[in-house]
Amino acid sequence: MSLAANAKRDPSSDNRADEGRLDRLCIDTIRTLAIDAVQKANSGHAGTPMAMAPVVYTLWQQFLRYNPADPHWPNRDRFVLSCGHASMLLYSLLHLAGVRADDGGPAVSLDDIKQFRQLTSRTPGHPEYHLTTGIETTTGPLGQGCGNSVGMAMAARWLGDRFNAAGLTLFDYDVYVLCSDGDMMEGVASEAASLAGHLQLSNLCWIYDSNTITIEGHTDLAFNEDVGKRFEAYGWTVLHVDNAEDRDALVRALNTFRKTNDRPTMIIVNSVIGYGAPHKQGTAAAHSDALGEEEVRLAKRTYGWPEDASFLVPDGVRERFAEGIGKRGAELNEAWRKVRRDYAQRNAKQAEELDLLLAGELPKGWETALPSFKADPKGMATRESSGKVLNAIAERIPWLLGGSADLAPSNKTKLGFDGAGTLQPGSPGGRNLHFGVREHAMGAVCNGLALCGLRPFGATFLVFSDYMRPAIRLASLMELPLFHLFTHDSIGVGEDGPTHQPVEQLLALRAIPGLLVLRPADANEVAESYRVILSAKNQPACLVLSRQGLPTFDREKYASAAEVARGAYVLADAEDAEPQVILIGTGSELRLCVDVYEKLKQEGVPARVVSMPSWHLFEKQDQSYRNEVLPPHITARVAVEQGSVIGWDRYAGSSGAIIGMHTFGSSAPLPDLLKKFGFTPEKVYEAAKDQISRVKSSEHKPTPRANA
Repeated sequence: MSLAANAKRDPSSDNRADEGRLDRLCIDTIRTLAIDAVQKANSGHAGTPMAMAPVVYTLWQQFLRYNPADPHWPNRDRFVLSCGHASMLLYSLLHLAGVRADDGGPAVSLDDIKQFRQLTSRTPGHPEYHLTTGIETTTGPLGQGCGNSVGMAMAARWLGDRFNAAGLTLFDYDVYVLCSDGDMMEGVASEAASLAGHLQLSNLCWIYDSNTITIEGHTDLAFNEDVGKRFEAYGWTVLHVDNAEDRDALVRALNTFRKTNDRPTMIIVNSVIGYGAPHKQGTAAAHSDALGEEEVRLAKRTYGWPEDASFLVPDGVRERFAEGIGKRGAELNEAWRKVRRDYAQRNAKQAEELDLLLAGELPKGWETALPSFKADPKGMATRESSGKVLNAIAERIPWLLGGSADLAPSNKTKLGFDGAGTLQPGSPGGRNLHFGVREHAMGAVCNGLALCGLRPFGATFLVFSDYMRPAIRLASLMELPLFHLFTHDSIGVGEDGPTHQPVEQLLALRAIPGLLVLRPADANEVAESYRVILSAKNQPACLVLSRQGLPTFDREKYASAAEVARGAYVLADAEDAEPQVILIGTGSELRLCVDVYEKLKQEGVPARVVSMPSWHLFEKQDQSYRNEVLPPHITARVAVEQGSVIGWDRYAGSSGAIIGMHTFGSSAPLPDLLKKFGFTPEKVYEAAKDQISRVKSSEHKPTPRANA
């Protein structure tokens, strides 16, 4: 529906008679701060702040339930800038609204704005969570903020279902997103929007800045669909504001959103990128370039602004924000605090649970739920043992929830205990999430859930982690405590063939800074991996699991799986002698190392088996421990893993043997694949003997004489 008549946009004319002087001054201050910051940095994007300043000002001043003095208020409305290239729009808002940092100072000072895009500044090129107070999520790759917002909206409903009591509402916040033409083109936004429509997330509002300009030019070059009809098909309410300057129309649209209780809302706002710059507005030049000094002066002239003033905040602007969002937010925040105090008196147990959740802690004693598994030569697939462990601990951690990208029966991720429930439109507090075949959205949604204090997980086959990589990368950048379960971790997938057999994915995940990647070798290593993952408060993790059955090692005979926390440990060692060869394995290949170890032992050849479920954790150990596990002077080594060999030379050594994948896999029964690609006891034994022979041969070579 259209909420405003089409209006001819003439930046040089004054169509602002219905707006107060201070409101216009505030809007133009947002614009000029963005213009000046981008111009000073000679880098960045001022076009969207210039166009959308009236929209975000209206949203923040009249609707957003947010207290600048307490930006971590749990029931605050969330504002997500999905078009992160327009970061100066948000930095200007944070500064003018007086948002406070954790140290009590300004979250974004005027000096911070002057240091836009400079080293160590609080105003980087794209908004970064943790770096700048008031940034709800790290955005930059387009569409990610849209995906995060769906998780945030789901979290609001989940928290409300869990904690709200009669007459005591603790959680009912809304989530607002400013998104762009680029966001609408990215697949992750479409995936997330489809899921949001299915879940009827009526607390979610996307404001779509339809300025029809991208870096290459007009969107007609590649994008001419009717976005509104697409979102109506997703099950959204779609509203139109035909002129970004028409604040009254926007108010009507936002009021309609607030009254809608059965679906998410998209408000499509037509804007002119670079509004006010006479030669660059409405063009690609306003998208990714500084305006230039002359165009800056002309734009300021359009706004009636002092042309030579730079980083000007006129008298009355900060006070206007304080009278609006500042006063309203403080009152709402204080009313919420009173509700929380009353809640604690009437619901002490639930209040304690909420305190833990908000502090990022877990219930005391949750680790006691971790099962242990008896030795079993047949054992089970690590996806199976993962499902058992997950169910045991999730029952003890009420805010642990998650699901699979339509693969729960294969990933073994269904939470089956009493009361787990399924999250659906009519049951927002369910613990089982159904993401559908939407891996990318699943990653972004999990980030949004974690940003609201929950402990989410997603699951799919390891090969499809490629679809999730941008969201996983951002989770690591934000240091979010979530995890993903990746099953079917190798050519063990068998007949499904190379399209479903991961080869390079382990290496790709290990390459993400700060991401915990664990590939356990048996059920007890799985249990200990969960202990590590859930104990990490500021780190995402991936658990890589087998489809095929693996033996459960006898821990009375071999070392305890508790050493998983150190990344690598000596599982079996030579008795009363120094090992002649070290066999290193992960996941399903560790049993090959153990088999060969036992054979060498029978032959009287001392050997060592090292289980290495996590490169990352091992690298965090001190050098003495690493040398203890992998003594530098023992160069006879064999590393075995059904993945890319790249990187394994770090542990096998330059002269060690690496049995891994050099090509894609094949479609065949597993025994045939193992034989074809060399993952057999015979091949590992042969490699071990060759390594021992190599070392002995080098020891008997005569030392070359130095030239006289």
